[in-house]
Amino acid sequence: MSRIDLLLWFATLAMEISIVALLLRGRIYRLLPVLSLYLLWTVVSDLIGMVIGTWRPGRFISWYLLEMPLDCTLQFVVLVELAWSVLRPIRSLLPWWTLVAITLLILTAGAAVWPLAGFTQIHDIKQNSHLILRLQQTFSILRILFFVALAAGSQLFSLGWRDRELQVATGLGFYSLASLAGSLVQVQVAGASQYHIVDQFIAGCYLVSLLYWAVAFLQKEAPRQEFSPQMRSFLLTVSGAARASRIALQEDPLRGDRRP
Repeated sequence: MSRIDLLLWFATLAMEISIVALLLRGRIYRLLPVLSLYLLWTVVSDLIGMVIGTWRPGRFISWYLLEMPLDCTLQFVVLVELAWSVLRPIRSLLPWWTLVAITLLILTAGAAVWPLAGFTQIHDIKQNSHLILRLQQTFSILRILFFVALAAGSQLFSLGWRDRELQVATGLGFYSLASLAGSLVQVQVAGASQYHIVDQFIAGCYLVSLLYWAVAFLQKEAPRQEFSPQMRSFLLTVSGAARASRIALQEDPLRGDRRP
């Protein structure tokens, strides 16, 4: 491992630990518990990866193939948590199935992105590695789409850059753009040294995202604004219409058995 790799690894680990400490100190973990768990997991997984890469380098790929699906699963839950947290101003007025609907919506978006991912194919790696890389690219695209949707709808959702949800999504979006761009470049480069330089660039961008989160979490969050009357009315109307339809079906058990 080169000096640059060691520097990036120690700096990243230090920032991850610092952010976990900030989440605990500022009690942000109460607002975003899954995000806090995910960042704690990144600390543990980075430590395990470092130990395996140093003492058992031949098994590092096996660890990566095991770690990445779990990492992506946690990322998915983080996106669900962020989307649910965005609805804080009217969350108490929404029906219980709203969280289920959000989960299915993000899952559907991921399924739609899956065929588009994997467009960058790296030669001379095993098929299971291709699947892992495709999964990684799928979540990169999904995180980018989530950030774009949240930023584009910031006015409707009454979000500002000092709101935790948008801060987290911004960090994820920046790193995801770098990761996706790096995947595109790695297909074009020839040689392990050039491939590794791209990996270092992606790691550096991840470190920048962590620095942004650290600065953001050091600042006090602005009081969350209420939704605009139009957005509030729209969300309540949608949830109310769905609830009314469900009640109508429950109160009409003979539907379909009537005769003219």
